[in-house]
Formats: sequence, structure tokens, C-alpha cells
Amino acid sequence: MKYDELLKAGKIHRQKISRPQIDRALKRAERDLKTAQKLLGQDYDWAFAIAYNAVLQASRAYMFAQGFRPAAAEGHKNTFAFMNLAMGESCRELIAYFDRMRNKRNQTIYDLSGAVTETEAEQLLEKARQFVAVIRSKV
Repeated sequence: MKYDELLKAGKIHRQKISRPQIDRALKRAERDLKTAQKLLGQDYDWAFAIAYNAVLQASRAYMFAQGFRPAAAEGHKNTFAFMNLAMGESCRELIAYFDRMRNKRNQTIYDLSGAVTETEAEQLLEKARQFVAVIRSKV
């Protein structure tokens, strides 16, 4: 199975997750897209962070639908490791981009406010919209 390595390393766990939980994660992703759009002209850091969260929630919805959840430690990192395997070659570059944005989000939230440019926030939001739509069609 393609997830064996992540399971053995304790980065993901098998878990039966109900359809309402999957739907809630997708709804959060869609809500976050709307909120990020509203904040885009006011606060690039927060628009960026919320667009990132939309990607994370959509990824979690996909994981849940496949019967997995990320380990609590390094949950965001483990989610993208799973998605890299789950989505395959066609999305590898996009998942790698989101993983890089994970690092930028951490810097922005914890270390360095004002680090996100308008272009970066807009780009992440656009890619997040596309990604959430793809996940919605697969779940």
C-alpha cells in the first residue's frame, strides 16, 4: 500500500471518519476561501494564512474520506506528506508549493508579520480555490 511508510512512521493513522466530519472539513475550507478573499485588501498576512488553512482543511477532508487522519505532532507536515502520495504525479508540484507555503505561514504567524506580499497572498488564494474545487470533486 502506498501509505505504509507513513503508517509505520506514525505520521498518519487509520480511522473511520463519518461523512458529516468530512463535510465539515470541506465547509471550513470553503468558508476560509471566502474569508481570505475579504481580507485580501486589508491584511496580506492573514489572507495568506486563511487561504493556506483552506488548503489544509480540504486536504484533511480528502484524508478523512480515504480513512486516515494525520498524527497530531507535525499534523500539517504529515497532511501534505499524505497528499503528496494520494494525489500522485499530476499534483506533486502543487502539493510541494503548499508545503513551502506551510513554512511561510509559520514564519508569518509566529515570527515575522508583514512578510507576505500582495502577489503571494493572491497567488496562494487562487491556487487554494483550484485545489478545494478538485478535492470537492473527489470527495
